[in-house]
Amino acid sequence: MTMWTTLARAETALGDDILLRQRGDLFEICYNGIELMSNLNHQSEDQLALRSMRRMDFAAQRILIGGLGLGFTLRAVLELAAPDAEVTVCELIPEIVEWNRGPLAHLTDHALDDPRTRVLLGDVQAHLEAIDTGYDLILMDTDNGPDSLVRAANIGLYQDGGLGAVARSLGPKGVVAFWSATASPEFERRLSAQPWFWLRDDIAPIPGRADVMHYIYSCSFSAAALGQRKAA
Repeated sequence: MTMWTTLARAETALGDDILLRQRGDLFEICYNGIELMSNLNHQSEDQLALRSMRRMDFAAQRILIGGLGLGFTLRAVLELAAPDAEVTVCELIPEIVEWNRGPLAHLTDHALDDPRTRVLLGDVQAHLEAIDTGYDLILMDTDNGPDSLVRAANIGLYQDGGLGAVARSLGPKGVVAFWSATASPEFERRLSAQPWFWLRDDIAPIPGRADVMHYIYSCSFSAAALGQRKAA
């Protein structure tokens, strides 16, 4: 059996250990010893981009992706975005950006080199709180969802204050979508408290199987974008 090879390692200011490793054609990023993401299957990340772009009639010009990961969400967006679109990726860990430019670049056909891509190093919530113009589309892939955080500080993004910052950063006909590994009734309650419409898509990460599901929460001020009444 092929053994794992450590390609690179990073440590955050809080002492979190981030590991990039490879076994054959499989690449994996681990966070404090726990697998965070791999290139084994990115069906739900692709669907995050596809369903959101479709709801915008593929016309989104200003797009924000919260979290770079292995770059699959970015690549899927670029495949669907207009030639003059601007896709901003906000990533907290500089080494993850470096890895996407280096040993991981081939997985997404060098998505970071696309002239439409702009990388911001920093916290996505802080970015949203600082801007005063709206995005057409915001894709949040910063954690494993509101109930499974990569780091404790990210909880604010899924609470009322963070959701308020997202809402203020969204254009009047824009869409924001949150990726989640689990369904979250508490998060759904918070979404309902915001002045928008929302819905949840249940995605099978392995087509044809329903024993494991991922979830996409989509929100918009435009009922037409979602075809959904406001949840009670």
